[in-house]
Amino acid sequence: MRKLIVAAFVSLDGVMQAPGGPEEDTSGGFAYGGWIVPYADGSGDVMDGVFTRPFALLLGRRTYEIFASYWPHVREGAPHRFIADMFNHATKHVATHNAETLQWQSSRALGADIAAAVRELKRTDGPDLVTQGSSELVHQLLAAGLVDELRLIVHPILLGQGKRLFDDRAQPSAFRLDATRTTSTGVLVNRYVCEGDVRTGPFAS
Repeated sequence: MRKLIVAAFVSLDGVMQAPGGPEEDTSGGFAYGGWIVPYADGSGDVMDGVFTRPFALLLGRRTYEIFASYWPHVREGAPHRFIADMFNHATKHVATHNAETLQWQSSRALGADIAAAVRELKRTDGPDLVTQGSSELVHQLLAAGLVDELRLIVHPILLGQGKRLFDDRAQPSAFRLDATRTTSTGVLVNRYVCEGDVRTGPFAS
């Protein structure tokens, strides 16, 4: 059974919209695209190893379109060509029922029942499933209790508006902080592993 890992760049107030560039996603009038750029310190794999092992991508339709318009066209020798090679060769599972519109290589439609499709994928052999962006898809995965790990790259900034990582549909779950580090620019790179139900209790009197 393979794991489902939600890997996301987030602000202190949980915004994950358009981290990489001004034109990445301006929906809702979002004006802060590219907010992670000032915090990049060149310290290596910012996702802390999530892409150093075989993986398949889980993508919402909008994120898929953004990625498909960029990664297949990165030129040889470009700084991010190694990421392009990984993403281009990985299997992409996309939150859509219309497979005919998926032109990026190795792309597959999840179909109408996304939770059921992902649950079945997790039961099969294969590489771990990793999300990028795709806030609406992530909300559905959290609501269905399908997320095994959170890799949260938390930036010391408040954005105040934009698409957020968590919404009120998330299934209550307990997570254990398995690893953490701080970059030179104050970014927290945290790995959380799901441990099951939320536990409660009173303080001793």
